[in-house]
This record gives sequence, structure tokens and C-alpha cells, in this order.
Amino acid sequence: MDFKLQATVQGSNARAGEISTDHGKIETPIFMPVGTLGSVKGVHQHELSDDIKAQIILGNTYHLYLRPGMDILHRAGGLHKFNGWDRPILTDSGGFQVFSLSANRKLTEEGAQFRSHIDGSKHLFTPEGVVDIERIIGADIMMALDECPPGMAEYSYAKRSLGLTHRWLERGWKRYKETEGLYGYSQAYFPIVQGVKYPDLRRESAKFVADFGADGNAIGGLAVGEPTEVMYEMIEVVNDILPADKPRYLMGVGTPANILEAIDRGVDMMDCVMPTRNGRNGMLFTAHGIMNMRNKKWADDFSPIQEDGPSYVDRVYSKAYLRHLFISQELLAMQIASIHNLAFYLWLVGEARRHIIAGDFPVWKADMVERVTRRL
Repeated sequence: MDFKLQATVQGSNARAGEISTDHGKIETPIFMPVGTLGSVKGVHQHELSDDIKAQIILGNTYHLYLRPGMDILHRAGGLHKFNGWDRPILTDSGGFQVFSLSANRKLTEEGAQFRSHIDGSKHLFTPEGVVDIERIIGADIMMALDECPPGMAEYSYAKRSLGLTHRWLERGWKRYKETEGLYGYSQAYFPIVQGVKYPDLRRESAKFVADFGADGNAIGGLAVGEPTEVMYEMIEVVNDILPADKPRYLMGVGTPANILEAIDRGVDMMDCVMPTRNGRNGMLFTAHGIMNMRNKKWADDFSPIQEDGPSYVDRVYSKAYLRHLFISQELLAMQIASIHNLAFYLWLVGEARRHIIAGDFPVWKADMVERVTRRL
């Protein structure tokens, strides 16, 4: 994997770049749609590539490990062959999913023991085992196994957790360096910075992670319960230390405003389930504000969803029709909303990139944050 920094801008830490992988190039800043089980819910691959213009999607190590399982994925030739996506894929390590199973998991020096949410069966994720799993999945970018503590965890817990994450990283990195991809292309491995809301722990972790010289680095453990301003502060603390010549990936974030603020602070890559999850529940994000499509005010609004929107669904379907679909519980409502939201997110980061290159990102971003947070 290679990263080229192409542009920076005065008055901001925002940057534009290009990541090269064996499955294609990724223009940054970039938003990555989440395909938990190998699919972005309700969206066809051709819609992802042609209309939404996704350049990279995510797969979820925990979920893919349980279903369809590593045997099936190995026999298929990896996730790219299994789901028909021929562009880059990133897989998380399963650390966040194990964190969310707090009642059914146990963390030890060896790894994370957990029970499947499907059938209650017992499993163990070790740093080495997760590398082996991600090799079988075949993602272009693999994440290190980490512990993701609660956003408001006490300092003593956060420090112990960080030590465990760092020791796991050393073991995972060793396994990564002594193994190779299974399908004839290279795979990158990103360490993850942790440290909860504590600047000294975040700095310690960022320095530890940077010393590995990996192809890219991730910032984890944010947007998990801490105030938004704390999240922004931790991004600044970490990005002051992470190398500028490597991509920086902020995991699991967030709203359109969160994304713009993260880009402003030097983040290159982001992902979140929000555009599809909220879309399935009737919330649409637009360049003019946020719409709840179940509201009665849209019942007789026959104007397009967004006349100047980036997706064909914006111009083909009216607000009144989409509201009708949601009220009638038609599956098409969720598909239209998911396509719209993802296309908007990809448009948003594309516009951010354009304004970084043009040199007017700070002015554009200030106006856009105000617009995307309005309730219509």
C-alpha cells in the first residue's frame, strides 16, 4: 500500500491524498460504507460503485468469522470473490464487537474470549488468530486486535486497557510480518491508537503506534460515549504525533458534522453505520439539513428528495412518495434512503477534498457544518 499527500490548506490541518492498493486507488479524505456481513445493507454492488461512488467498503471480522465462516470464505477465494466487490476492502479486527458483548466476554492476556450472539458458542480471538482470520477474509487493509474501553472509563482502567492493547499489537504485528496474503495481493495492517479521553494516554499510544512504521494508523475508542468536544480534542492530540506521510483512519465516526470536523483536524479515512442505519429509520442527511421522512409535513411535498442531490434516487423520487413508503413499511423506502445517505456522505467528502485542493476549505467547512446540522 502507498499513500501520497497531494494538498494541504492554510488555516486547517485538512489534507487531500491518494491511497494505492492492489484493488485500486482511494482519494482522501474518504468515507467508507460499512458492509458488516460482506454487504452494505439494502444496496447492490453496482449502486455502490456507479451511483454512490464508493471507493472502499468495510467488512466485519467478528461477524464474518461467525457467518459464513472462514472455511467458506477461504474456498471462495476471499471476500472480494465472495461478494463480487472488486475495489478495496478494509476489515476491522472484531475488537469493538467484543467490547459491545461486555456481558458475554472475558479479556485475558491471551486474547478476548466471547460467546457468539448467534448460538452462544465459545470463541477466542487472539492477536495472532485475528491476523490469520483477516488473511483468509483477504481485506486490503487489516486492523490490529485491540480493546475498546467505554468512552468515560476511569483512568486506571484506561491505562490497564492500553497496556493490553499495546502488548496485543506487538504480537499481532509479529504475526503479520511473518505471514503473507493468500490470494496473490498485498495486505496492509493498521495499528489502533487507544487511551479513552486522557491526553497523556493518547499521546503515549500514538507514539507507540507510530514507531511500528505501518502503512497507516487508526484512531479508535472515540464516539463511544464521550462528549463530542472531547472526541475532537483527542483527534488533535493524536494527529499531532501520528506521521503525516501515512493515512489516518478515525474509526466509527460519524455524523456529517463529525466528519467535517475530523477532516479539519487531519483525518483521512472514516466509516460509520449511521447513513444506512439512520436511513432505514427514515432519517435523511442532505446538504440543506436533516429530514425525518415520517413527518407529516412531507405528505404532500411532491418535490424531489434533493433536487441537486448526488444520487439518481434524489431526483427520481419525491418526498411525498418516500414518506408514503416509510409509513407503509415498504422495503423500498429503506433502500432509497440508504442509497441517498451514502451518496450524500461520499459527495460530502468529495467536496471537502475539492475545497482542500482549491484552498478554501475552512470557509466552505464553516458554512457546511451549519447547513448539515439544521433540522428541516
